[in-house]
Amino acid sequence: MAELFSQEWMARFAEEWNKEPELSEALARINFNSTIGYGFPDQAEPSGFLKVENGQAVEAGSYAGQALNWDLRAKPDLWQKWMEKGVGMTGLGMAFTTGKLKFLVGDYGAMLKDPRMAKPFINSFSVMGRV
Repeated sequence: MAELFSQEWMARFAEEWNKEPELSEALARINFNSTIGYGFPDQAEPSGFLKVENGQAVEAGSYAGQALNWDLRAKPDLWQKWMEKGVGMTGLGMAFTTGKLKFLVGDYGAMLKDPRMAKPFINSFSVMGRV
C-alpha cells in the first residue's frame, strides 16, 4: 500500500473518488469546484492535494504550493481509523470540536450546514478506505 497522501496514494484516491456517485455525482449537482489539501497537524504544508471540478477529481498528487480552498489535517492514526471504520456527522463534529480534525483552510461549519456538501464529505472518508 502506498504511503498515506503520497503522489501514488492521491492518484488512487482520485480514481476512487470519480467512481463513487455519492461523492462525484452529488458534488457535480452543486457545481462543486475546490482544491483540497490533506495532511498532518505537525506539517507546515499538506502532504497531498485533490483538485475537483464539477464534482470530478481532475488532478491529484503531492502538494506543491497549489492554492487551497480546503486544508484538512489529522494525525495518521485518526485518518486510518476513519478510513477503516468510516465516520458519521457526530464523529466528525466531535473530532473538529476537540481539535483532532483541523481545517486550516475552509469553513467547516458552513460545509456541515449544507447537506449537499456534508454528505459527500462524509462519503469521502469511505472512499479513502478503498485506496
